[in-house]
Amino acid sequence: MPPAIKRKRGEGQWALGYQEPLNKNEENKKNDDGLNVRRRIIDVYSKAGFDSIDPADLRGRFRWLGLYTQRKPGIDGGKTGMLEDEELDDRYFMMRVRIDGGQLSGPQLRTIADISTRYARGTADITDRQNVQYHWIRVEDVPAIWDALEAVGLSTMEACGDTPRVIIGCPLAGIAADEVIDATPHIRDVHDRYIGSPEFSNLPRKFKTAMSGCTAHCTVHEINDVAFVGVVNDEGETGYQVFVGGGLSTNPMFAKSLGVFVKPEQATEVWRGVISIFRDYGYRRLRSRARIKFLVKDWGAAKFREVLEKEYLGYALPDGPEPAPPLPRRDHVGVHPQRDGGFYVGFAPRVGRVNGELLGAIADLAERYGSGRVRTTAEQKMVILDVPEENTGPLADALAEHDLQVHPSTFRRQTMACTGIEYCKLAIVETKQRAMDLMDELEKRLPDFDQPLTINVNGCPNACARIQTADIGLKGQLVVDENGDQVEGFQIHLGGELGTSFGKKIRGLKTTSAGLTDYVERVVRRFDEQRTEGETFAQWAQRADEADLK
Repeated sequence: MPPAIKRKRGEGQWALGYQEPLNKNEENKKNDDGLNVRRRIIDVYSKAGFDSIDPADLRGRFRWLGLYTQRKPGIDGGKTGMLEDEELDDRYFMMRVRIDGGQLSGPQLRTIADISTRYARGTADITDRQNVQYHWIRVEDVPAIWDALEAVGLSTMEACGDTPRVIIGCPLAGIAADEVIDATPHIRDVHDRYIGSPEFSNLPRKFKTAMSGCTAHCTVHEINDVAFVGVVNDEGETGYQVFVGGGLSTNPMFAKSLGVFVKPEQATEVWRGVISIFRDYGYRRLRSRARIKFLVKDWGAAKFREVLEKEYLGYALPDGPEPAPPLPRRDHVGVHPQRDGGFYVGFAPRVGRVNGELLGAIADLAERYGSGRVRTTAEQKMVILDVPEENTGPLADALAEHDLQVHPSTFRRQTMACTGIEYCKLAIVETKQRAMDLMDELEKRLPDFDQPLTINVNGCPNACARIQTADIGLKGQLVVDENGDQVEGFQIHLGGELGTSFGKKIRGLKTTSAGLTDYVERVVRRFDEQRTEGETFAQWAQRADEADLK
């Protein structure tokens, strides 16, 4: 009798007939839509307390409403990958408030500040996706927090989970003098139609969107699952080029251009087509291969465009131009004119770390010197809009009194850090305070350094702080010091550049946390000494002798 023929297991793609869950996460999603946990949080868990929460909800469906359990204090990084979830879980939550497009009114910012003070022990961080994250949230308080947020038009809906996450946009949408297109109405349309809809509440993994007409390309379209980037075609019409399949983590890939031209009125429909392809054709067998970037890598941009047009849109999109190159600094820090005659004032908190009291002060200043409108950025920064020219100086001075710098050093302006071991269950090392200490010390040691330089600090390999695309990317891990002891440290990535190349790793190039500042100072000094006119750190790092990078 011939041996049985082994059938190759599929990737769990719904469109190819694979409907049965191939892992526990897929089984949980099939058993109950993550959106349904909202009712249980309100009716059951907030009343009966933490111990009443079903584990499948606690470590799964809670994410659909923006909630993760945070790390129990006192567990060192060496135990991160060794302990079970229930051993790492604290009885408190991180809560993520989605701020689509980074747009906040005065009342919205005041509400965020009040929630921080009242329910989150004052914690609040601006993320690199324009959200605000709280910590120390009790499940008993979640319904009251939701009521407060929803009263001003905010929510935590699908801020986490296998869902369409926050849509990032340029904080200057609608006011920048040089923007290609105002993406605000298209962000709002996608949000209002599809966020919280069962149509896209069961995706293979998270789905990150950017929509922007910013000439600086502040929404980093190269590393989003889908990005709509403002362009002007040969006929002088404004619209979007579409990129798909970007993402970092342990297997980084840059997004690929579809080579199309999308008219503004088509943007929502095309977004729906792209996310539908991901829902239907995305890989569901292994979580490690479930992001859309793996599908795009296997298919290529041409096939992806063909499937989009033939199966989901029902019409062909015209070819379109590629966007212009980005500006050297892809943020909006400083004082700059708006198209309406007013000014915006962008400022730099310390690696996105703020608090309820500080957010309240920012709301006061925005109201006193501007219109009250405030924006968050994808670089963990903030912007106050609509400031009369005569108010820009007094506002900058008032912000400085709160250690919010309008004219920061390169190190304050371009250092980013993820949450780190303080609260994150995946982290191995401390990040926020380490990055702040690094900034402070570099400002003292290199007071005259003024070249663009990104330093991104991450607590684990997952690259929430975009280590692979930074000039100096620091990936947290345990290393051995000169005494042979295992201590916190970092693997170093050098010369990353969005859309061009990922930072290179040099064999054995690591540092302890204690030796981090000395290393960064050394490599920055070498760059400053050796660079040619107009040469970026990434360009220098690619040509520099290996000895100069150590």
